[in-house]
Amino acid sequence: MGTRARGHVVRKRDPMKLTTSFLGMVLVLLAASCAPEPELVVYCALDQEFAEPLIRRYEAEQHVTVRAEFDIEANKTVGLVQRLREEGKRPRCDVFWNNEAAQSARLGQDGVLARYVSPSAVAIPAHMKDPEGMWTGFAARARIFIVNTDLADPKSIRSMWDLFDPKWAGKVAMARPLTGTTLTHMAALYVVLGEEKAEEYVKRAHELGQSGALQLANGNGTVARMVAEGKCAFGWTDTDDYAVQLEKGAHVVAVYPDADGVGTLLIPNTIVVTKDAPHPEAARAFVDW
Repeated sequence: MGTRARGHVVRKRDPMKLTTSFLGMVLVLLAASCAPEPELVVYCALDQEFAEPLIRRYEAEQHVTVRAEFDIEANKTVGLVQRLREEGKRPRCDVFWNNEAAQSARLGQDGVLARYVSPSAVAIPAHMKDPEGMWTGFAARARIFIVNTDLADPKSIRSMWDLFDPKWAGKVAMARPLTGTTLTHMAALYVVLGEEKAEEYVKRAHELGQSGALQLANGNGTVARMVAEGKCAFGWTDTDDYAVQLEKGAHVVAVYPDADGVGTLLIPNTIVVTKDAPHPEAARAFVDW
């Protein structure tokens, strides 16, 4: 039954249903408040599919609770780096697992990182470590062309400049050089080629991207998928993204440019302990592991 009010039927509310709903909300809040506090917080810019199994393995082996927060493909590195800067006075993160080195170096210069020289890093070459102990490089990847062998002859692709050959117009790709390893790659070109030549490469990529002759993707994983699926003949990516498509059975090979020129860029992951980390001992133990 209901009572009429201004032409509408107003239903009487069942007090038992209200009580049940209220109790349900209370139980949800209690469950959230009883969730274990993390003993280690890791920000990770490496692709989640590669990093998370290792993080969970560490969690199981060491019997600690780890909260891992990952960056999305389109924001690689930059999103987490910005968070670390914003949280500088009240840090929430213990360890930053970066997928490249340049942003880690900048964080060290900006005073966001703590100095830590891990005993586990003794065998890592000196040029892969910060001389001040702010970051340690590991798990290096190469910048390569992933080539679809159904669409292109890998032997005909040797130089990074082949990306701009008019015969490949609309059939080549690279990630937008705004974040992650692609940003590091373009920055490295200024060192090895000099400003004039590097500027020429970046401007040419921009012009072809504007015209559609070069497809600009939101990340290296996307480029690898586009080539594997035959949407492009070849494009810039990293060796880990290439390996994923190769394991899926795609008709792809890796070309390491520039064998006849400046060589291939090798980019390590980097791992750092944040300054005033909430769990410093746990942070150092994870870096060691």
